Amino acid sequence: MKPWVKFSILVAAIVGTLGWLAADGIQETKTYYKTISEVAAMGDKALDSRIRVGGDVEQGSIVRTGSEVRFVLKQDQHRLNVVYQGSEPLPDTFRDGSQALADGRLMASGEFQASKIQAKCASKYEAKPNYKVPVTKTTNQAGL
Repeated sequence: MKPWVKFSILVAAIVGTLGWLAADGIQETKTYYKTISEVAAMGDKALDSRIRVGGDVEQGSIVRTGSEVRFVLKQDQHRLNVVYQGSEPLPDTFRDGSQALADGRLMASGEFQASKIQAKCASKYEAKPNYKVPVTKTTNQAGL
């Protein structure tokens, strides 16, 4: 066999392997954002999918046991029990009543196993009501 044929086969094998790994990685990291009611409506399809679910953390539902954190996300009348056992610490804004996103998988038991939690407190970033920008007097080069 000629050297360039061997080299071409080797290059094709490497490129094919890299393409397969990239496609498999994209499928694994693909996450769909769903509401709690949409997750409930998915039925068994939700068990096979990586999902990101958003909602408000229910008052008094956060329970910490070692590295495990359990809480309830609520959205209107819908509730979802979430279990987080990730290695990253929870955000500072993760508190009762805050908005949170849980990224993970729905288990057969109905609990949501989260691998990542994001939290935000909308009121922290809102502008102050009726805030007016102070007007400063500017002068031109002639001092007028």
